[in-house]
Amino acid sequence: MPADLPGLVADLAADLAAETADLDAVLAPLPAAAWRTPTPAAGWSVADQVSHLTFFDEAATRSAADPERFRAEAAGLTALGGDFPDQVAARYRGLAAADLLAWFRRARAEYLATFGAIDPGRRLPWYGPDMSPASSVTARLMETWAHGLDITDALGMPSKPTARLRHIAHLGVRTMGFSFALRGLPAPDRPVRVDLTAPDGTAWTWGPPDAADRVTGPALDFCLVVTQRRHLADTSLRAAGPVAGQWLDIAQAFAGPPGPGRPPRGTPGPQPTP
Repeated sequence: MPADLPGLVADLAADLAAETADLDAVLAPLPAAAWRTPTPAAGWSVADQVSHLTFFDEAATRSAADPERFRAEAAGLTALGGDFPDQVAARYRGLAAADLLAWFRRARAEYLATFGAIDPGRRLPWYGPDMSPASSVTARLMETWAHGLDITDALGMPSKPTARLRHIAHLGVRTMGFSFALRGLPAPDRPVRVDLTAPDGTAWTWGPPDAADRVTGPALDFCLVVTQRRHLADTSLRAAGPVAGQWLDIAQAFAGPPGPGRPPRGTPGPQPTP
């Protein structure tokens, strides 16, 4: 085990706690009626976004605390079909806003406590491939940011990008092969250089500097594309080379079936659910 792995998980957990606090600050003062506000995900309200986060927080905690039970429950859930996230959201629509917020806080606190004490070298089951505790915490941070963005977009509230986007961008880069495999496509046989501008103006880079295929642009835009929160056409992100271009069209940093993405802004009709 790398000597710095426990520290990495602790740092990720601290950033997840900070992302959680930002979302909680949005949710706590909302009147009950605002929880029913439609979000950019078709058919999903603010409350649905929160119940989604909470349900999968509990699932992620269970993957660490009781892996066999998690595997059985995950098999039953995915057997419902590709729309199982919508079915999960529908289960909890009768919850009062105050009860939903309390559930979210409780589930997130339990998750953070569990992963604060976990062996960082373990492998944990999930809905896709097994993953490490560090990957699990990164995924929860990504989900919190992405679904939190749907909430602030729905409420017309600003969302300030932070250095925590680096974790999401890193996950987006690491899931390039996963994005192709989800669609039955062969893994790319050539590397892609990713060169992003961080919120503070510094550079975040991945891949060999001499790669012919390149992705360049703001880190925020890259995170929006890999979490399927914006269509590529609505960002300043640029792809050079066939592999980079194909990747950005199908990029998906989250587990589950292939996401439909979001159509360009101004397109009539509902925005698909991730």
